[in-house]
Amino acid sequence: MGKIIAVANQKGGVGKSTTVVNLAAYLGSRDKKVLCIDSDAQGNATTSFGIKKRGVEISTYSIIVGKARIQDAIVSTEFKNVSVIPATEDLAGVEIELINMENRVNRLKMQLLAIKDDYDYILIDCPPALGSLTINALVASDSIIVPMLAEFFALEGLSQLVNTIKIVKNNYNPALDIEGILFTMFDGRLNVANDVVAEVEKYFPDKVFQTKIPRNVRISEAPSHGKPVMYYDKTSKGTDAYTLLGLEVLGEPVVLPQKKRRGIFTFSR
Repeated sequence: MGKIIAVANQKGGVGKSTTVVNLAAYLGSRDKKVLCIDSDAQGNATTSFGIKKRGVEISTYSIIVGKARIQDAIVSTEFKNVSVIPATEDLAGVEIELINMENRVNRLKMQLLAIKDDYDYILIDCPPALGSLTINALVASDSIIVPMLAEFFALEGLSQLVNTIKIVKNNYNPALDIEGILFTMFDGRLNVANDVVAEVEKYFPDKVFQTKIPRNVRISEAPSHGKPVMYYDKTSKGTDAYTLLGLEVLGEPVVLPQKKRRGIFTFSR
């Protein structure tokens, strides 16, 4: 039975799509069958896999509103073991359409029941809002990865998201758990960054990933080439970082570093 992980944070620009794309690529490289669901109208995850949104006929929108079966929306990619359900601009208005629909918070979950066993991991890229699409993802998921910046205001956003998770657990999905909090665009040289990490670790012990994703040019460049960073530059710090994250998600031991390298750990396997 596949594990469904939502990647969510109501703040934009924290690396949700980047995390979905690059984590999926690593898991696929480890012979795990992975499905990515792009539920953000911006479609950044879709583009990052080299999929042209203009050519998409069946999308996440189609399955949420019940116009198509989820099996018909799946698009294979050139990257090992990774498939995608793409997003289009139609998703921008789906919040309004869902208001009058039955089971509006369970629509993605009901579709996923048909394919969950076909994949080892299903990753859902959520929009930067705590609306119906994100709630659908949380209701359908086994766990949630929360990418966040190591900045003061990010703590307020984390508090709001945790409250939403509690509401979903109490009303719709008691099994939902936090897979981990992931610091992105991290610079360990900054005191404020380390202070924020320490604060989050205090309130969420054992829920913060050891891996910190650094600011990295290759991570930023890769989407414009329609590739995950490990396929764009396998020797980059970004590839190293998402390899470490993948190891943690798989529950495999991560060898502690000998030293820090500008905010990211070196490692060996």
